[in-house]
Amino acid sequence: MKKTIALLLIFALGVMTLLAGCGSGSDAGEDSENVLKVGYIFGGNILDGDVSQALYTGATEAEAAMGGQVATAYLENVDVTDPGAVEDAAKDLIGQGCRVIVECAPGTSEALENMANSGGHDDIVFLDFGGSVTNGTNLSNWYGSMEQARYMAGIAAASAVKRGDIGYVAPEPSSEVIIGLDAFALGAQSVNPKAEIEVIYTGKDAGPEAEKRAAKQLIENGAKVLACHSGSAAIQEAAAEDGKVYAIGAVYPVNNCGELYLTSPYWNASAFFIPAFQAIMKGEFTGGTYYGSVASGLIAIDETGPAISDDIAAKIQDTKARMEADVLDIFSGKIEYADGELLCDEGQILEGSEIQNINREIKGITVYRPGEEEPTE
Repeated sequence: MKKTIALLLIFALGVMTLLAGCGSGSDAGEDSENVLKVGYIFGGNILDGDVSQALYTGATEAEAAMGGQVATAYLENVDVTDPGAVEDAAKDLIGQGCRVIVECAPGTSEALENMANSGGHDDIVFLDFGGSVTNGTNLSNWYGSMEQARYMAGIAAASAVKRGDIGYVAPEPSSEVIIGLDAFALGAQSVNPKAEIEVIYTGKDAGPEAEKRAAKQLIENGAKVLACHSGSAAIQEAAAEDGKVYAIGAVYPVNNCGELYLTSPYWNASAFFIPAFQAIMKGEFTGGTYYGSVASGLIAIDETGPAISDDIAAKIQDTKARMEADVLDIFSGKIEYADGELLCDEGQILEGSEIQNINREIKGITVYRPGEEEPTE
């Protein structure tokens, strides 16, 4: 929690009164007669049900909230792992009159960093989602503690079934994926200490077909709830086809399985865009690091579906309120990795780099690999 506060303070100092204007898009200061054109670079389709759609929704909400002071342009399906492709997209959008460039997928920061520091784009602001570089002037990185929403999703998952058999589809065991998965498991275990989560890693950029195969395998293995780190609607489709298995979304609140839908973590990107754009229009923006949270509004959890009882819905809302008040630390108390090694001890709270250094599954999570008779811990 202290890391979140510290990074928010860094960003707040950089943009001065940025957060003070968060509630209103009507006052853009001396530049109110000008329209701020913002260009977004999406790694996927803006209707992908994944991070691209989540951030595109935030962009449209920000434009609407700011009452004609912001205009939106975007490019889809850009290979954000290729610096050349990102640079070409950014230059295209700048050519369309965009004064702000937002990269909307974790990929490479190289292109935006080079452009921001080139001396040829000093009048352009670059906002890098999931990046790590800033120059103190016109380049900022922004991201957030999605593990908070995954913890609440875990509460929903464990409450929907008696035995606590939960399946989880993830792309690869990267640090971000593992942190989210472990937080999800801790949320589930806060409801049912015996909750078991079985995960299948499909591989990076495996696609909907691989995700659906993994979901069906987890159902065959006994999962009564399916969750996922990111991806298409495939997981919810697998649940709907089964007809008895519940599902949780990844990073965008869309229901593709009717009454079997429990909830979804999601990026509420307008909570970042609105104050950032206001600061830019007032001439108060200075590049920095922004790490959002439930407290800042960037990290959110969807309303619960009909399978979630009123008591559990209230528990999720209480958990959210404690996160908003910054009094709930997910990674605290005794937590063991699946191999028995201690991750966190009694009375200990993991913070900052300690959380970012989490590198494997905690107790209660098993990894299923095709061809193995039993999942491995």
